Amino acid sequence: MTTDTQKLPTETPEARRDFEDLPPPRREDRRILGVRVSLLPKILAPVVVGVIALVVWHLIVVFFDIKHYVLPRPWLVIQTLFKDWGTLSPSLWVTLRITGLAFLCAAVGGLLISVLFTLSKWVEMSFFPYAVTLQVTPIVAIAPLIIIWAGRVFPDRGIDIALLISAWIVAFFPIVSNTTLGLNSTDHNLLNLFQLYGASRRQILWHLRLPNALPYFLGGLRISGGLALIGAVVAEFVAGTGGDASGLAYRILESGYRLNIPRMFAALIMISLSGILIFLVLTLFQHLLLRKWHESAVKREN
Repeated sequence: MTTDTQKLPTETPEARRDFEDLPPPRREDRRILGVRVSLLPKILAPVVVGVIALVVWHLIVVFFDIKHYVLPRPWLVIQTLFKDWGTLSPSLWVTLRITGLAFLCAAVGGLLISVLFTLSKWVEMSFFPYAVTLQVTPIVAIAPLIIIWAGRVFPDRGIDIALLISAWIVAFFPIVSNTTLGLNSTDHNLLNLFQLYGASRRQILWHLRLPNALPYFLGGLRISGGLALIGAVVAEFVAGTGGDASGLAYRILESGYRLNIPRMFAALIMISLSGILIFLVLTLFQHLLLRKWHESAVKREN
């Protein structure tokens, strides 16, 4: 135990000087309203650009006296978004449901196809060109055929199956392409080391190739998330289905026929915000998986 005449180490003049000489917190560690200072430019820059774009949009409409059925004012679009929420929100759910199912099928199917391509070069050389063919073929051109064939095979759910297939075709190729590249980019020195220690093909795939391909796979997911939404919307345009099971694409067509342009803009905003949200969620998912070990996500000291 210490006596009254003794000083703790932290009470010595030397300790006080050492504490005073500590460097101040780094700028990127400082926070304003819970947000790191280094992230503020990334948040404020697009917000400022968006506000300027809205102001310019409003001034153009007012200055040229453009009618609302040609180009509505931003505030009218926002009002319509809230006023017609009861009509637009069910359609949003239909579109997001097709998007989510197509994205899930693309992620699982793309990963399995990529693994199959890696395990057999003959399979890759035989089927990869057809994957490219599906990717470069406009979905608008083949969606009518898919709708007809799906209606013949699945009379009750033909439209939903056709929309799902169309969105899947658009979304699956980036996952196949990126994951195949990652699986084939394994360090040959590590591959030789695994083979030297007698690792099986399953062990090499599970412990070496798949971890190496994870960043590529996650990059493909970020691309495919938005493409699944685009594929679902385009397929809905081609199908043109109405009723309670109609998506946002049909609401856009309906608004165009009725010259309800504010509702059309509101539906477009909902689609755009959905795509942004999908991208942000997948970006966060990628960061959480890679932040502790991959160079693209590890926080550097300098």
